[in-house]
Amino acid sequence: MTDLAGIKKEPIVIADHLALDMLNTVAIVDKQQADFWQTDEDVVYWLKTVAGIKLRSYQSFKQGEILETARELREVIRKLVVKKKADSLNSIKPIEPFLDASLSWISLQKNAEGQWHQHRCYKQDTVKQVFGPITEAAAALLAEVDFNLVRVCEHDECILWFLDRTKTHKRRWCSMALCGNRHKVAKHRKQKAQ
Repeated sequence: MTDLAGIKKEPIVIADHLALDMLNTVAIVDKQQADFWQTDEDVVYWLKTVAGIKLRSYQSFKQGEILETARELREVIRKLVVKKKADSLNSIKPIEPFLDASLSWISLQKNAEGQWHQHRCYKQDTVKQVFGPITEAAAALLAEVDFNLVRVCEHDECILWFLDRTKTHKRRWCSMALCGNRHKVAKHRKQKAQ
C-alpha cells in the first residue's frame, strides 16, 4: 500500500451509502492501493464527517484499537459485499459480532421548528459499539438493496464502490468529475489519434 504522508486525507464520499463509503477509505492513489486510515484520529475524523458519529471519548480505548476495529469491520463488509455481488453470500457470520455489539435505542427530540422527531442513539462503551451505525447500514445494504445497483467504478485504475441511485440506473463511474472525465479525455485522445 502507498504511504499517504503529505497527501490530503479528506474522506471520499461518493458512494450514496454509508457502508460503501467505508469501503472507499481504501482507494488507488498514484496507481497504488492506499489506505486513508493510518491512525485512530483518521478514523475518528471519518466517523464524525462521514458517518455523523460523535465519539463521547475515545481516549478511554487503547491506542490503535479504533483503527484496528475500523479496518476489521471494513474488511468484513468488503468480503460480504463482494460475495453478495457475486451471488454467493451464504453466511453473515463475520459481521455477527459487530451486530451483537450494536446497542441502540430511539429518543425523541424537538427540532429547531419545535417539532418532535426520532433520533437513534448508540452505546459507545466498547469500540465495536462505536461502529454500530455503520454495522446497521451494512446489514441494511446486504438485506434490502438491489445489488444490481451496487457497483465498482468502471475505470481501470479505480476500486471505489457506489450505489447507483440515478433515475436510469446507468451510472458507471465513482464520479463524473474524476473517473468519468478521465475516460472522456482518454476516448477523445484515442479518436484524435485516429
